[in-house]
Amino acid sequence: QVQLVESGGGLVQAGGSLRLSCAASGLTFSNYYMGWFRQAPGKEREFISRIRLSDGWTRYADSAVKGRFTISRDGAKSTVFLQMNSLKPEDTARYYCAAANRISTMAYAYDYWGQGTQVTVSS
Repeated sequence: QVQLVESGGGLVQAGGSLRLSCAASGLTFSNYYMGWFRQAPGKEREFISRIRLSDGWTRYADSAVKGRFTISRDGAKSTVFLQMNSLKPEDTARYYCAAANRISTMAYAYDYWGQGTQVTVSS
């Protein structure tokens, strides 16, 4: 049974940083892509970044997060991270990690999802 568990969210002031973690179990880590998405109230789920777990190849959304957020992985611990710097109030959302065995930035392509972790950025 595949399980993804996010952690690291919380309340932070604008300009601050957070590092989200996503611990994966039940899947062959190296065969998958892991993505980070976020969803704010009343908005659609938004792609942030993905990483190919076999070699660490990454892609980021062409949005305001580029240059501020960094995705990485620790294969030994089957964990993916999202380092978020220079946070802004508009980054407030629930952040999800997801796993897919094909390359995509679309949420529907991801087969497994975590429960999400809330990030709130105060001004």
